[in-house]
Amino acid sequence: MEVTSEQLSTAFIETLYMVTWSLLFACLIGIPLGVLLVVTRKGHILQNTLIFNILNPIINILRSVPFIILLVALIPVTRFIVDSSIGVKAAIVPLVFYAGPYIARLVENSLLEVDQGIIEAAQAMGANAWQIIWRFMLPEGLSSLVLTLTTATIGLVGATAMAGVVGAGGIGNLAITYGYQRYDNITMLVTVIILVVIVQSVQSLGNFVSRKIRRR
Repeated sequence: MEVTSEQLSTAFIETLYMVTWSLLFACLIGIPLGVLLVVTRKGHILQNTLIFNILNPIINILRSVPFIILLVALIPVTRFIVDSSIGVKAAIVPLVFYAGPYIARLVENSLLEVDQGIIEAAQAMGANAWQIIWRFMLPEGLSSLVLTLTTATIGLVGATAMAGVVGAGGIGNLAITYGYQRYDNITMLVTVIILVVIVQSVQSLGNFVSRKIRRR
């Protein structure tokens, strides 16, 4: 049985659904963690060796676990949160655990690029730690942060395709169910093209927004 345009459309929408919600929740976790990694490191505005030495290895450990292993290992957690271990909604849980630490590390790298002189100038003006973070660090690193989120989004697109192996839905599930298991090369080609188009669109949009911010 050939894949219909309706199935392709549904799979595309499922992929966008997973990427959108996973990115949202991962940002709510990853951005604050990334900021904490920067401001609590030695010599920064909220230096705290204890917090930094706890967060840093935890993020490294989570980032080192391959997504497919994380997907399987978190099945009990996923079942507890969404009452299911398969399907689109179930895939969001491991996707968040996968993307959150990844975004945290990318945010950390982006904010470390902010000129230390700007932070020192803010301190000289009497700004407190929250004001330095919100009004100086984040605005100065915004262009790089946009590219960071672009990279994270592309990573999530790839992860959703991998989640299809365990029946999570989306383009990946379509490729496995119809393309691989039924030896349908046309379906495999179409799903690959769709994923390439999504990735290229996300990257182009991220580059465009980043350039606009830099020119301000």
